[in-house]
Amino acid sequence: MRAMLLEKPGPAEQAPLRLAEIADPEPGPREIRVRIHCCGVCHTDLHIVEGDLPLPKIPVTPGHQIVGAIDAVGANVHSLKEGDRVGIPWLHSTDGTCEFCRQNEENLCEQARFTGYHVNGGYADSCVVSEDFAHRLPAAFSDENAAPLLCAGVIGYRAYRLSEVDNGQRLGLYGFGASAHLVLQLALHRGCQVHVFTRSAAHRKAGLQMGAVWVGSAEDRTPRPMDASIIFAPAGALVPLALRNLRKAGTLTLAGITMSQIPAFEYSLLYHERSIRSVANSTRRDCSEFLEIAAEIPIVTKVRTYSLTQANEALLDLKHSQFDGAAVLQVE
Repeated sequence: MRAMLLEKPGPAEQAPLRLAEIADPEPGPREIRVRIHCCGVCHTDLHIVEGDLPLPKIPVTPGHQIVGAIDAVGANVHSLKEGDRVGIPWLHSTDGTCEFCRQNEENLCEQARFTGYHVNGGYADSCVVSEDFAHRLPAAFSDENAAPLLCAGVIGYRAYRLSEVDNGQRLGLYGFGASAHLVLQLALHRGCQVHVFTRSAAHRKAGLQMGAVWVGSAEDRTPRPMDASIIFAPAGALVPLALRNLRKAGTLTLAGITMSQIPAFEYSLLYHERSIRSVANSTRRDCSEFLEIAAEIPIVTKVRTYSLTQANEALLDLKHSQFDGAAVLQVE
């Protein structure tokens, strides 16, 4: 089968992924093999490819917003069958026994393994996963439009939940990429007044068109403070700016897997019981809940498609914000 392999991390400008022919994976007990139709391209993929994250496996095939159809099943698979359409997200497996798994915090499992990081992912013709970590996809979404829901959507949903914003309150979104596009729709569905902070004039225009009540830059002061805010951009310098626009007892949620250094700031910005919390991965419950909500709204995903062999180009365009919404590789 075809796979885009990362054999040595490097800048996206150097096209570090190489098209290779490798053996089709075979499903083991309780595993399924998925013939991949498409795979979303995520900032985490970019961090992996460029070496911002330590790599536990090399070579590795990135990609963790996988949509496809089951074409083979291993022994003792009971909940899924050949032909079923499923999605495979970032969380590939957990041990199920540690203190975090026992407390419904499997996203923090010490032995967690992640798709496109510890195991080969979706920039390929097929992959394998346990049936317990694959998700049925709502029929309302095409393959390409379902892909961004599996990470941009799920991580955005978890960030939204952890922000503890109530229906109808003021929510700030810093950065307006794929995840923020989806969270904005969820927040509007729940009556929130969404404020978008972004440098891009095109993104500000898109935010207003989608229903934001205010758009501006991170340096701007809003007419009223936010009840909660989420930072999607991996820029630590945004933290004190976002705190400046946050009400007393408000929550600032950091949605990225990595972030540049947070600068020193006056304690007064954090005082009055303001909170900062990070988002680490997501749970299977997050994924199943969000897919159901996304179909109910229904959430609209905006995608730019690339062929599998254009994966390097897609990552470079993502790095330089050359499109709105999400990038998706069409594999089949």
